[in-house]
Amino acid sequence: MADIAIVVNGQPRSVNVENDTPLLWILRDELMLTGTKYGCGVGVCGACTVLQGDRAVRSCQITAADAAGKRFTTIEGLSSDRNHPLQRAWLEEDVSQCGYCQAGMLLTASALLKAKPNATDSDIDAALDQHVCRCGTYPRIRRAIHRVVRGAP
Repeated sequence: MADIAIVVNGQPRSVNVENDTPLLWILRDELMLTGTKYGCGVGVCGACTVLQGDRAVRSCQITAADAAGKRFTTIEGLSSDRNHPLQRAWLEEDVSQCGYCQAGMLLTASALLKAKPNATDSDIDAALDQHVCRCGTYPRIRRAIHRVVRGAP
């Protein structure tokens, strides 16, 4: 066991876990931030996506040792009042169906728009290429992202 110091949603946190504990389980089990979902455990579905700085990363693939000293944002930290432009667009476009993949999708979309504020369809497709939405809400996700690009409420 080791004391691991990380910053999550702007707050310094310390957890005592094995060095090989995935960040996903630190977030969910140690810090009780359950918006980050377990999907596949091998980094291919995107349900566990969080932001490391401005970059979307798979929390199931980052060990506690690798996370030490780094900053992460979960869906709970995207907006303190749930009023982030992407969250509003998601609601306006009625994106969520079951909602399981949506936290990862939102955080990936946030990273995309930070890097490419005028994201095109091909930018959106490339960014979300490794995300799995079993409900098939991809067209609504694309519309929601375009809504933010246009600056629509």
